Order: sequence, then C-alpha cells, then structure tokens
Amino acid sequence: MSAAKPKLFFIGVGNMGNPMAANLIKAGYPVTVFDVSRGKADNLIALGATWVNSLAEGAAAADVVMASLPGPVQVREVMLGEQGVLAHVKAGATVIDTSTSAVELVQELVALASSKGVGFLEAPVTNAVDMAALGRLSIFVGGDPATFEKHKPIFDVIGEKIFHVGEPGNGATIKLLTNLLWFVSAAAIGEGLMLGAKAGIPLHTVWEAIKSSAGNSWVAEHDVPSIFAGHYDPSFSLALCCKDLGLINGIAKSQGYDLPMGGMAQQLFQQAMATYGPDAAELHVVKLLEERVGHMLRP
Repeated sequence: MSAAKPKLFFIGVGNMGNPMAANLIKAGYPVTVFDVSRGKADNLIALGATWVNSLAEGAAAADVVMASLPGPVQVREVMLGEQGVLAHVKAGATVIDTSTSAVELVQELVALASSKGVGFLEAPVTNAVDMAALGRLSIFVGGDPATFEKHKPIFDVIGEKIFHVGEPGNGATIKLLTNLLWFVSAAAIGEGLMLGAKAGIPLHTVWEAIKSSAGNSWVAEHDVPSIFAGHYDPSFSLALCCKDLGLINGIAKSQGYDLPMGGMAQQLFQQAMATYGPDAAELHVVKLLEERVGHMLRP
C-alpha cells in the first residue's frame, strides 16, 4: 500500500514540521527529511524516515517536496538557491510549502515552478504545535485546483480543516490575517486579566468568565495557561511574531491603507523583543504589562 503513495521530501522538521512529517510517516508515506539541524530529525528517522545531506539530493528523488520554514527569507533560500529545490526537482513533481510566506514570493515561486513543469501549492498552517501533533491543523491552500485535489490525501493526514482559498498568495493572506487577530488578542488578553487581578478577583474566575462571554477567543482558550505557568508559550518566538506582523502590515500597505490595530500590535511585540530578545516566547508581550504594573498574573 505504501509503495503506491508518492515519495515525499520534507524540509524543515522543527516545531511544526516535525509532527507533520511524523504523521505522514505513520500514514505510510515514504518520507525523506532534511533540516539545517540534523538532530531535529532523529525521532523521524526512528519512525522510518530517510535522512539526506542536501536539498538537491532530496528534491531530485521526490514526487512531492514539502517545506515548513520560519519565513520568506528561508523560503527564498531553500527554493531558489543554486542547490535549492526548484533547481533540482523533477518535472511533474509538486512542491507544497506550509511556511508562512510573503504574497509576492509565493506568486514568484508558482510562476517559476510552472515554467519547469512543476506544481506549486502554498499551504500555510495554523492551530499550533499541539494540533500539528494530532493531525488537526487548519490549512489554507492557494494554487491550481486540480493540483490541490490530487494531493488532498496528504492534507487530510496533517490537517482537519482544509480550505482551498483560490489564487497563489491568498493562502499567505488568510494565514497572516488570522495571525493578526491572534497577536492582537494575545496583547489584549493580558490587559483583561490584569484588570480582574488588580480588582482582587481570583484569576481562575476571571479566566472562566472570559471564556463564557463575548470576550472569548482562541487565545483565551489556548494561551492563558501559558501566562499562568510563567513560560509564555515557548513554541512560538517573538521574532516570528514580529516577522509576521511586518508581513501583515505590508499586505495592507500594498492594498493602499494602514491597520491601526496591526500597527499597535507590531509596536508592542517589537518592544517585547527588544526587552526580552528574539527567541523569547510570544506571550512575553503580556510580561511587558506585568512588569510595568508590578503584578504577575499567577493564580
């Protein structure tokens, strides 16, 4: 049965890529992997994946190349470098990029891939590392509808809610607008919790009230325990937040307007990154408020 499945080459097996690749291996796909950090692939090799030493080697042998990379800089390097994917992938293959990328770069890659007889789908994912492990990601796929339908079984392994969103670049736009709402909510949730805490209301009561109200959100459901625990969700860094907010505000500017909330969120996350460093966890944007007020949000 597995012999009938396409040969996959998965690039980037960090926080998000690793569980996606693991689920594909468990589903019977022959998977080859590459990452700049060899150790990140150890668990996948134990599951049956094959390691390759270069992008060129992996791309040349693959029916489908998948990537999960930090952002447009890495996507451009991996896809367009001399030893990169599009220089070596065979005609008739398909590239599926699950990274959060830039609209213009997606469109450039689709056009170049097409000129080489290669399919290209952008497929940014959301719902965090825990949902990636469960194969329950939401996926926003932009690109050729027939290519999407051909590879739907792959998406069904890694995701639960899969949207074909039309033209190349639309996937990046959808992913980034959802991240806008995430980051604005992440900054605001600390303010709501602080108002209750400083009034003397038990924090668990404040949290339950938020979740039972019009103020509820994915952030309220998912992120508050990370604030209470004091680790601020290390699965996503402030550097990635700032990168995405730059892309988000850039899309609006390209459309001829500015985002007041997007601009404010970008300022807050940049301040957090300047204070705590680029590798600090995303919810350090709440720690800024805690330290300014002099009150830690711990039940």
